[in-house]
Amino acid sequence: MHNDIAEVLHHETTILSRLDAMARDIMRDYKDKPLTVVAILNGGLILMADLLRRVQLPLKIETVSVASYHGGTESSGTVTFNQSRLPDLSGQHVILLDDILDSGRTLHAIRERFAAECHPESMRICVLLRKLKERSCAVSSDYTGFDIGDEFVVGYGLDYMGRYRNLPYIGVLKPEAIAAPTTP
Repeated sequence: MHNDIAEVLHHETTILSRLDAMARDIMRDYKDKPLTVVAILNGGLILMADLLRRVQLPLKIETVSVASYHGGTESSGTVTFNQSRLPDLSGQHVILLDDILDSGRTLHAIRERFAAECHPESMRICVLLRKLKERSCAVSSDYTGFDIGDEFVVGYGLDYMGRYRNLPYIGVLKPEAIAAPTTP
């Protein structure tokens, strides 16, 4: 897997240090509020585990399973919810936790559906990575780990064709690994 990486953008120690700062910001903002964190599967799992262990507040953890990439390197434009029941968020202060803010379609679709059907008290967005690019949907993040260029990245929860999520760093995938992915 490591041979498929063209460049490491953020090493594990840098990521963990940034998560410490993000956790402090979240604790400051939610000190006396009922907090529910909703991690977006599967990309948000590693971020959820590492970030929330640093947040020393009582909180609830929920997950939502959605898909928008469907195996490629570009969002398909369609966000599919892979579950029939949404979490009970009524009256809760909610943080949507995702690996990356790219086109904005996924986070926009979740935010709109949660607002209409789950009735949270408030909703903010936390992402590990925010691509510096024009978005298809008007979405911004309230908590951001790192800003990156418009490159296809993997590792630390981010994948290509279901692979590379377990890399402990964030790296740019080589074009040849995208053109001819190896089988697991």
